Amino acid sequence: MRSRTWDYIALTLVIIGAVNWGLIGLFRFDLVATVFGGMEAIVSRIIYTLVALAGLYCLSFFGRDYRDGMRNDTRRETINT
Repeated sequence: MRSRTWDYIALTLVIIGAVNWGLIGLFRFDLVATVFGGMEAIVSRIIYTLVALAGLYCLSFFGRDYRDGMRNDTRRETINT
């Protein structure tokens, strides 16, 4: 899979986590636990873990440089001759 695909998957999972945390904070309602059978259900735990991993992956967005619709890694420098 291309990096851009992973970026969108990770961003989607982070948004799901943000919405879930918003619901917990505002209404004390855990949507993931409700839909998948409680906080101790294996599916809920997998989703919580995937959201956490996606959040860590999204930290890499800070080290990226996007120009002209293409992703350039700021750690690599190109030499213009």
